[in-house]
Amino acid sequence: MTKAMLNVENIRNDFPILKRQVNGKPLVYLDNAATSQTPKQVMDAIVDYYSHYNANIHRGVHTLSQEATDIYEQARVKIQKHFNAAKVHEIIFTSGTTHGINLVANGFSSLIKKGDEVLVSAMEHHSNIVPWQMLCERTGAVLKVIPMNQEGELLMDAYSDMLTERTKLVFCNHISNALGTINPIAEIIEKAHKVGAAVLIDGAQAAPHLVADVQALDVDFYVVSAHKLCGPTGIGALYGKEAWLNKLPPYQGGGEMIAEVTFEKTTYADLPHKFEAGTPNICGGIAFGAALDYLQKIGFGNIAAYENELLTYATAELLKIQGLKIYGTASEKTSVISFNIEGIHPYDIGTILDKMGIAVRTGHHCAQPIMDFYRIPGTVRASFAFYNTMAEVDALVQGVQKAKDMLL
Repeated sequence: MTKAMLNVENIRNDFPILKRQVNGKPLVYLDNAATSQTPKQVMDAIVDYYSHYNANIHRGVHTLSQEATDIYEQARVKIQKHFNAAKVHEIIFTSGTTHGINLVANGFSSLIKKGDEVLVSAMEHHSNIVPWQMLCERTGAVLKVIPMNQEGELLMDAYSDMLTERTKLVFCNHISNALGTINPIAEIIEKAHKVGAAVLIDGAQAAPHLVADVQALDVDFYVVSAHKLCGPTGIGALYGKEAWLNKLPPYQGGGEMIAEVTFEKTTYADLPHKFEAGTPNICGGIAFGAALDYLQKIGFGNIAAYENELLTYATAELLKIQGLKIYGTASEKTSVISFNIEGIHPYDIGTILDKMGIAVRTGHHCAQPIMDFYRIPGTVRASFAFYNTMAEVDALVQGVQKAKDMLL
């Protein structure tokens, strides 16, 4: 597919923020890996909820509560169908990817013992490192790291050698937020299952660019955040196989997640409510569903093809700048470019770009082990979405060249 398959200018009209100016310049928003922008269609869903049926859900007998419950649960079904989960109760609403990972890590505290091994890839976000370190500290399990090469690709032979009967859990991101690498998760999952290990995949960065079929992948857990998918912050989803979710104890106690409470004993509710204590982010869940509707209408195939064009063009143009080095050159990657210019701190480039209205991310991107691997303090990260344009890529390249000229 080519750019002609998407009417980018029409799409941009759905995003009011793209019309604003920053420092007197038209906004060029290239920080999509941190959070995507929100279209009017999702905003309308939020306003509609608060305008017409704002009420607490599940237990109310009145009309507003029943209406809110229905549309909230419809959103859960949309997520189930989007990721092809076998059962709707395998979708747990969370506050985001981090919450989902911690929920699983907490649950495995009762299933992991001293001497067990858990594997995590070298290119993980801190959210998919720290909870497992905490799990190992609580249980005496051993954390091992799947290594990567200079191109930003996992060393799959090394991974195979690391798998033993002691391996109980494997954690990997589907796409690296810092490098854009698309990891071979199907192979990772298959090999882990051969030794009886469960697998959690961090899909936060993958979900905006491709659709993961959790049944085809045979993945045990898959976590995402709505704000990467044109939805609001503070809402996400955990997919878990029913058998695993039934094994894990509840993460939090409170209302909604119980079947019966006495002072002598409490019994827990069935899935998914067992993991959804308290009043949920009702509006957020509904807006998550609306965001999926919006993206599906555009088409993820169209999105991926166009973003690949942006990536290819931006990579070629940025590499024309003398002294610029790109980190993350995997053969399979998505629309993220992390780079530095020799002799210039990434923060300084990002600051100058901001003066030109260009929003990029600088720093270690919550992936400090990757930066330590490359022996750098951080990178400038430009991340592209389907509503970006080739003209915005040109603005980025010109801005980086200008920053270089000013700083060297």
